[in-house]
Amino acid sequence: MAETAYVPRLREQFDKEIRGKLTEQFGYANVMQVPRLDKVVLNMGVGEAVNDRKKAELAAADLALIAGQKPIVTYSRVAIATFKLRENQPIGCKVTLRKAKMYEFIDRLINVALPRVRDFRGLNPKSFDGRGNYSLGIKEHIIFPEIDFDKMGETWGMDVTVCTTARTDDEARALLSAFNFPFRQ
Repeated sequence: MAETAYVPRLREQFDKEIRGKLTEQFGYANVMQVPRLDKVVLNMGVGEAVNDRKKAELAAADLALIAGQKPIVTYSRVAIATFKLRENQPIGCKVTLRKAKMYEFIDRLINVALPRVRDFRGLNPKSFDGRGNYSLGIKEHIIFPEIDFDKMGETWGMDVTVCTTARTDDEARALLSAFNFPFRQ
């Protein structure tokens, strides 16, 4: 008996509803022209890691819990004396999510994490880069349910970049709105 592959809820929603809606809205001739999610990049810059090496490792461990995938520690390329930064010092971590993990993360981001943000009024609809990619900043990484608030020593901010195959910002905005991204009016 063959086991059926697990399909994330948002992927199923994209295949059944969103693809048809976008084809109708923009008049695509081919199914492959419809914009789709490509990848999600999570980046956590840890400026305090300049003085304490362990902080980058702690941030990487937290990012691994949030993403469900092991992050890469990023190192400085140049020395900057005013920041007491030397070359090849750990200064953050990042992880790239694709396929099922990407859909799972976006689902958790929209339905669980963003509603927990204090004074949340919606995402900035102008944070597109002109080529269909969307970036948002999160001030505290503790909004994710995987992070145990009581055991936390520090809170770090993180950047979330959602890369799509859309050619224009309008196509990408329509795609992300269909995924229920809470854009500000």
